[in-house]
Amino acid sequence: MKIVYNRCPMARKKNGFVELRSLKDQVYHYLREEFARGALAPGAQIEMITLSGKLGISRTPLRDALIRLEGEGFVTISSRRGVFVNSLTLENVREIYQVLGGLEGAAVMASQPFWKPQHTRKMEELNQKMEEALGRDDFEGYHHNNLLFHGVYLTLAKNPLLLNLVENLKKRLYDFPRPPVWLKDWESASVKEHSSLVELLGEGRFEEGARHLREVHWGFPYQEANIRRYYGYLWKDPP
Repeated sequence: MKIVYNRCPMARKKNGFVELRSLKDQVYHYLREEFARGALAPGAQIEMITLSGKLGISRTPLRDALIRLEGEGFVTISSRRGVFVNSLTLENVREIYQVLGGLEGAAVMASQPFWKPQHTRKMEELNQKMEEALGRDDFEGYHHNNLLFHGVYLTLAKNPLLLNLVENLKKRLYDFPRPPVWLKDWESASVKEHSSLVELLGEGRFEEGARHLREVHWGFPYQEANIRRYYGYLWKDPP
């Protein structure tokens, strides 16, 4: 497959507007999709000459995209050995959960001055959509509304750096590659955890909400059994 970009950015529709993507952004998103579907698996080597020829591009935008992916933890670039897709280990997941718990807890506290009843209602609505998606076996719908649910307080925190860090860490968790199965009982438990969070924030109990995120929703000891089930295929364990 060739991606024909040449010197012109590609236009696409987003929210009714035309969004232009630079060449390096297009290559970045192409590689992200390859990670998500498992075409570039953890441990695989990326041959830059071969891949640039396949895509019909020079190595410059490919190198720029890989540098961005290295910053997000997806690949390691070695001047001697080449470019390799990073593995996602249990220790990686533990570290990511710990950091996400701290960041999202901080976001909840930062969102407090801006919180209004409509934000509580929005989170309730999104959580309901997640539950409905579970009933339809619609993982994509579940995942989409899950990101929007957390995005309510993350956006209200008004901290672009925090938001960017959270987004990058979740990319690594969810698209590294995306596991071939999903655990409905774990997702159902997550919906219940969301309900508890919404109740706490709706009652103005933000410190308790932040602790709930750190110790339960993103608490690695609390979630470890399901984490091992979900990512077990990466570590040669049955899901």
